[in-house]
Amino acid sequence: MNERLVNTFFEMVKIDSESGEEKKFIAYLKDLFTREFQAECTTDDYGNLVVRLAAKNSTRTEPVFFSVHADTVKPGKGIEPVLESGVIRSKGDTILGADDKAGIAELVEALRTADRHPPLEIVVSREEEIGLVGAKHLDTTLLKSKMGFLIDMDALDAVVIGGPSHMIIDIEITGKAAHAGMEPEKGISAIKAASYAIAMLKEGWIDEETTVNVGIIEGGEIRNGVPEKAKIKAECRSLTHEKCLTQSELIKDVFETAAKSIGARTQVKMELAYKVVRIPEDAEVVTIAKKAVEAVGLKPKVRVICGGTDGSIYNEKGIQTVVIGMGGVAEHSKDEHIAVADMEKAVGMIQHILEAVSE
Repeated sequence: MNERLVNTFFEMVKIDSESGEEKKFIAYLKDLFTREFQAECTTDDYGNLVVRLAAKNSTRTEPVFFSVHADTVKPGKGIEPVLESGVIRSKGDTILGADDKAGIAELVEALRTADRHPPLEIVVSREEEIGLVGAKHLDTTLLKSKMGFLIDMDALDAVVIGGPSHMIIDIEITGKAAHAGMEPEKGISAIKAASYAIAMLKEGWIDEETTVNVGIIEGGEIRNGVPEKAKIKAECRSLTHEKCLTQSELIKDVFETAAKSIGARTQVKMELAYKVVRIPEDAEVVTIAKKAVEAVGLKPKVRVICGGTDGSIYNEKGIQTVVIGMGGVAEHSKDEHIAVADMEKAVGMIQHILEAVSE
């Protein structure tokens, strides 16, 4: 078992870095990359960490891009990792943070042990988990890389070449407040209007490449009042951009119609978080990633996913980026865990990539 890899991962997950609170962890990484690799480290205006490493035993002059993200979901404070029978978990009161600190630890270990690598540009982004916010704010004109690898998938055999268009939909319904016990007939329930709309919506998989979800609903202020306000946070994703736009407009129409039917009003805001991207399956970066998966004894599965990753942003900004696995299981839950053996395989994959791009 690679004890140094495990110890590094333990150190990382013990540093709190829920989305928006990554500053301490990024400072830790800045110190680590500077101290161990004599890297040039800077933080951009948004707080993303940009790391530049000189080539090692490589004549390649064009840099290669790697990326990971610093933040974790909640509950991610006070993480206590434990190692049992080759598997790392949290004690159970928090997530583990393998997403994405396993990816970071694996990248660091691969760099420690690599015989050679080209010039590297590494970005550790902030606020990935709340909408790829750090990557969106990253000024990629500061980077010279044309191809890259994002270490942020769970399955080690995955090679992700595309992602969806993602529409964020915020709805506010305004009804009319009234005393629920004395004159409820004078009120218009915003919660009822929201309920009508949600009941009419088809959620989950709309077709084989499109999903809809209502994730948050907030309404009312007091038990004995007809609720005047309700707020709903929904989303639509699709691997076809036009479907995402059409389905999002349908969601808007459903809420407006439901509210109007009982005399309530709606305000709907839609924001395109990112647009569908897909890189060719025969692209060099994909071929390298597939061979890296094969090098650790796995059969690569080239995939297009409906989940969002920073890869969507980097591809849109001109860095052809595939997403590879770090080996975590049950991310975003208190049951999140990762096998040390899978972490070691991920290190092997990254080492293979570093060797392949050194030519």
